[in-house]
Amino acid sequence: MEHRKVRGNGIDIHVAIQGPSDGPVVLLLHGFPTLWYSWRHQIPGLAALGYRAVAPDLRGYGDSDAPPEISSYTCFHLVGDLIAVISALTEDKVFVVGHDWGALLAWYLCLFRPDKVKALVNLSVPFSFGPKDPTVKPIDGLRKFYGDDFYMCRFQEVGEIEAEISEVGIERVVRRVLTYRSPQPFILPKDKSFWGPKDETIPLPSWLTEKDVAFYVSKFQEKGYTGGVNFYRNFDRNNELLGPWVGCKIQVPTKFAIGDQDLVYHFPGVKEYIQGPKFKEDVPLLEEPVVMEGVAHFINQEKPQEILQLIVDFISKF
Repeated sequence: MEHRKVRGNGIDIHVAIQGPSDGPVVLLLHGFPTLWYSWRHQIPGLAALGYRAVAPDLRGYGDSDAPPEISSYTCFHLVGDLIAVISALTEDKVFVVGHDWGALLAWYLCLFRPDKVKALVNLSVPFSFGPKDPTVKPIDGLRKFYGDDFYMCRFQEVGEIEAEISEVGIERVVRRVLTYRSPQPFILPKDKSFWGPKDETIPLPSWLTEKDVAFYVSKFQEKGYTGGVNFYRNFDRNNELLGPWVGCKIQVPTKFAIGDQDLVYHFPGVKEYIQGPKFKEDVPLLEEPVVMEGVAHFINQEKPQEILQLIVDFISKF
């Protein structure tokens, strides 16, 4: 596996790359709060099949640059970074695979630049989170529904969640978040009770090793969480910026998968959106969505071989 920096869109973007230089590019986009490393199982699997797997650390994460201004983390900045990575590697269209925030950015990429995408595999976040009425503030809606302690609401106050993470400790945060399996809303009470007593051991599931935890901890100790949290601090702003794309359809062949224990699957209206006709109306080239039983949010890490197979079975058609 090769690690390199791509200079583009005003920043240095770290990418992990494996596979033949002339292989079709598969761009793998991680979510919050992970890194390129969340695709550690799929990268070699794709490379072995002749694909060129490319997994960046998104802006603000890992070994990529993290501009200090919150305003540098809008949907346009983030998709601009992806275009810079694609353009540095190939003149052809690429396959795109996204999870969590990476999935949301993949939807935006297909809206803004469908000329760059051959086909899309998205995990966990359906297109129901796409452009809405620009006068609506999504965070206000989430606050009314879930209360002030819902994680996206807690993330809005600059410095607050960073101070809490610093107090709790990065290792505990990594363990607690990556092992979170509840389909219930992700609530972070201000009394810090979510993180549990400091002397309490947080056991790891079979799909997450101590080595994996150590890698995440080392990178977040270097970079902190502010960059990743700044994505959420632009939720309302993004909704304003996306006004021109309200009502647009995704015109890219798409496969979608989610776990039935994923907290996103249990957000209001998401299950109905995925299982009803609206998803297919918004994404006309969508194949039948896959709902994986007993699988939670970090689907590509929890079910690495199944997700690799799902990706390959779909993109091999193009």
